[in-house]
Amino acid sequence: MATAPSVSYSMTVRLEVPASGTAVSQLTTAVESSGGSVTGLDVTASGHEKLRIDVTIAASSTAHADEIVEELRGIEGVTLGKVSDRTFLMHLGGKIEMQSKHPIRNRDDLSMVYTPGVARVCMAIAENPEDARRLTIKRNSVAVVTDGSAVLGLGNIGPKAALPVMEGKAALFKRFAGIDAWPLCLDTQDTDAIVEIVKAIAPGFAGINLEDISAPRCFEIEARLREALDIPVFHDDQHGTAIVVLAALTNALRVVGKGIGDVRVVMSGAGAAGTAILKLLLAAGVKHAVVADIHGVVHAGREDLASSAADTEQGSQLRWIADNTNPEGVTGTLKQAVVGADVFIGVSAPNVLGGDDVAAMADDAIVFALANPDPEVDPAIARETAAVVATGRSDFPNQINNVLVFPGVFRGLLDAQSRTVNTEMMLAAATALADVVTEDELNPNYIIPSVFNDKVAGAVAGAVRGAAKAAGAAVTGTTA
Repeated sequence: MATAPSVSYSMTVRLEVPASGTAVSQLTTAVESSGGSVTGLDVTASGHEKLRIDVTIAASSTAHADEIVEELRGIEGVTLGKVSDRTFLMHLGGKIEMQSKHPIRNRDDLSMVYTPGVARVCMAIAENPEDARRLTIKRNSVAVVTDGSAVLGLGNIGPKAALPVMEGKAALFKRFAGIDAWPLCLDTQDTDAIVEIVKAIAPGFAGINLEDISAPRCFEIEARLREALDIPVFHDDQHGTAIVVLAALTNALRVVGKGIGDVRVVMSGAGAAGTAILKLLLAAGVKHAVVADIHGVVHAGREDLASSAADTEQGSQLRWIADNTNPEGVTGTLKQAVVGADVFIGVSAPNVLGGDDVAAMADDAIVFALANPDPEVDPAIARETAAVVATGRSDFPNQINNVLVFPGVFRGLLDAQSRTVNTEMMLAAATALADVVTEDELNPNYIIPSVFNDKVAGAVAGAVRGAAKAAGAAVTGTTA
């Protein structure tokens, strides 16, 4: 699948060209003939002999960007100046900052914000610890915690390399839900150490967002923290993905006129995201689900699910899947399992299916190929026979993107002062997200709203807040 130019590989190239002649038009031609796209061309200085031009270009990769620069360098009469990678410039010095909510202009301000006045507030909290939510940033703070072991599609790159992603997550919390989120990148991948560290820092936060922690450790870390803490712990890679998938599937089923309890769902991927998606789909009413991993369809008779293998955390998850799915006893490969299926959901690896496999699915099939950046099946090919196609990519319709969920989920949890997050809250979030798309808007290429739809965060937050109160998990009579 050819990769189109993307803003992710956007650069600005400063050039000097002759004031007369065809050099400017040659610039555009050189970029486009190299497979790039000119997205901006600005004259930043002009003289009788020379023009200084900043050309903004989208490429498809770092190597492609280098090729385009060399093409520009080869144009006669053009002098190449500074080349700026726009993505790196956006990250320069970090993407977030802390600001005071109150100006500190004089001694009076200083005495109230800090010593000696702050001592009165400290003592009030010492006498009544619950006042920390009312009198500190705790009530609106979320810790974004990672060990850098499973970052995006990059794998185990460690805590320092993970920091740009966590900063981005914090920026999205603020942009979409007004939440102050703090990236905490831990220099350990020991499960016990991570649990103890998060327990130790929890007093300063109203929620914990676990991020990019590899399976199967993420399951144990989340479970132990939920048991130990009186604030909600949410692993976005699992539950954020699951909520968006369920919302999208709800609307895709509306498009094709099928019921969630009637369709046969085949999933590729039994890791953190796949397991969470499966559990939420089952809670929503899916009755016919089959899961495949790298070894084929998960079923009770598989050798690696014998009692000895199932003693590991991963083995335990696979055993759970075997015990709660595949009622027809399907065996074999993913390609065999997908024949006649109504729904395919992939959270696994690129190109595990082809066009023939999608064509072998049931009529009005639904395909969610969510591996990023390269999906399980080429979306353009899948669209030839499937009724609805979704991906994790922003350059195709129906992007399954967690930013649709985690800001609103935490906004609702924080507003309710919830002490936990449960399945009912996640189901409520999925329903609210699906309902943002109205009947008049719903079509095969619009089953999920844009991340910039201003109704999304509020709808999700309201649903989660209501579910928290209904479950008795909220602090009644107060708001954050």
